[in-house]
Amino acid sequence: MAISEFETKRVEKLASDYTEANRPPVHIRDQLDLGFRVSDQSLELFEIRPRYNDPSAKIEESVAKTTYVKKTRSWKIYWKRADLKWHGYDPMPEVRTLEEFFEIVEEDQHGCFKG
Repeated sequence: MAISEFETKRVEKLASDYTEANRPPVHIRDQLDLGFRVSDQSLELFEIRPRYNDPSAKIEESVAKTTYVKKTRSWKIYWKRADLKWHGYDPMPEVRTLEEFFEIVEEDQHGCFKG
């Protein structure tokens, strides 16, 4: 079940604030940028880069994902491994708020989100 329209707008606002604060300088954004998408009860952060064999095409490389679990009122955290599948983030599998999720992604103590 998806989160409500009101909650979706709040998620989009927080994600927009995070991406704006963490985007690279304007002069390199055509080579690297940061974006997000909200789908059902999940928020995904991704990098936007030119395709290596066709620089005119852009690709999205997932960085982090969080999914809201209504029953526990928490956000599960995921990272994408080399197998290109989402895996639970074992050091901190759940947080109570999106702000905590963004802090964990930004700190990236285990090199899971930003390499």
